Amino acid sequence: MAPHPVLSAGNSAVITGAARGIGLATARQLAARGMQVTLVDLDQSDLDAAAGPVSGATAIAADVTDPYAMADLAARIGPVDFLMNNAVTRTGRGMDAPLDDWHRAMAVNFWGVVNGVRAFLPGMQARARGMIVNVGSKQGITNPPGHPIYNATKAALKSYTESLQHDLRQTTTSITAHLLIPGWTMPEGPDRKPGAWSSDQVAEFMLAGLAAGDFYLLCPDNDVSTPMDHARIRWSAADITENRPPLSRWHRDFREPADKACS
Repeated sequence: MAPHPVLSAGNSAVITGAARGIGLATARQLAARGMQVTLVDLDQSDLDAAAGPVSGATAIAADVTDPYAMADLAARIGPVDFLMNNAVTRTGRGMDAPLDDWHRAMAVNFWGVVNGVRAFLPGMQARARGMIVNVGSKQGITNPPGHPIYNATKAALKSYTESLQHDLRQTTTSITAHLLIPGWTMPEGPDRKPGAWSSDQVAEFMLAGLAAGDFYLLCPDNDVSTPMDHARIRWSAADITENRPPLSRWHRDFREPADKACS
């Protein structure tokens, strides 16, 4: 499949949370296509180490939670064709986690994306060309117990990105938004579990989905297939339509039929 025209040699890309993982893997693959890639993360030394092997990359430290810092970043970089809002935190656990953890998670995982879009989208609109990928999570869709802070931020991000794409398509087809939904992902290396996809696999899947024009970039992994993901998403939605208790997939009265339907 031919690559999306936005993701072509000579065009520019900005990736937040790019010092490691999916962000860095995407940076490598876009640079290999001849794109001019800017890696963004909090720590300049981490960025410099990550950017070294990425051909022609620029590394700029910035805090995505600061709208003024993101506006300054956009002014410094200039026109951008591809924006990937990938910066994330998994701080905090449990409903009784400190409020600072709740605020920090929302600041990075949700407001960091909003700040990125507001900084770079106007330039795309001025040039009538661009693509935005926001990195969500299956936990923001099926809401498994254990990490309510993270789940809530990713659920908000899913809603925001759907609305963003809806608004964009009312006025243009040349600027699009997309939601990347990774599966279990770990970096390449001896510590990667057999069930996990590598960051490079996720980046390859994402780029193929963008070339196909997909909005929802729902990644499988080596443990969970796409049909299993679909079944789990349908089960979660049916909690409402079937008037079941919330998170019934993990409820003792529904565990057996849920396991049968979702495995």
